[in-house]
Amino acid sequence: MIQFSEEKLNKVKEIVARYPEGKQKSALIPVLHIAQDTFGGWLDAPVMDYVAGLLQLEPIEVYEVATFYSMFNLKPVGKFLLEVCQTGPCMLNGSDDIIAYITEKLGIKPGETTPDGLFTLKPTECLGACGYAPMMQLGKTYREHLTREKVDQIIAEAKQQ
Repeated sequence: MIQFSEEKLNKVKEIVARYPEGKQKSALIPVLHIAQDTFGGWLDAPVMDYVAGLLQLEPIEVYEVATFYSMFNLKPVGKFLLEVCQTGPCMLNGSDDIIAYITEKLGIKPGETTPDGLFTLKPTECLGACGYAPMMQLGKTYREHLTREKVDQIIAEAKQQ
């Protein structure tokens, strides 16, 4: 059964209380983050429906937000999510080559996860670090000025964790 712990429910109530009455939809993004972290790193329809019920929203309102933002995963992802920026500045500085290299090195296409469940390659939109292009987000950290050698190092480090 999909349900937050009492601690998580209290956190949701705290977030909702930040907004005026009737404006609980404003809490949607932080609550979706809690849901994604709690329920396996991704959001399936039952989890989004649960969030909709908590916030007294229509499920479609949750789906619209979850499908719009690349920070939400709508299918299972690996332990390490390699989110490679593919917008203008990163592309001009070689992000397409980095994506192709990761595809070759790990044997997965964008959107796929390695058979061992370690890595998912997710091309994404602007991560707001254009001056460090090409770059990727790995967990909560940015990896910048990517090269093949840096990608090899990132993958090796991750495998050791």
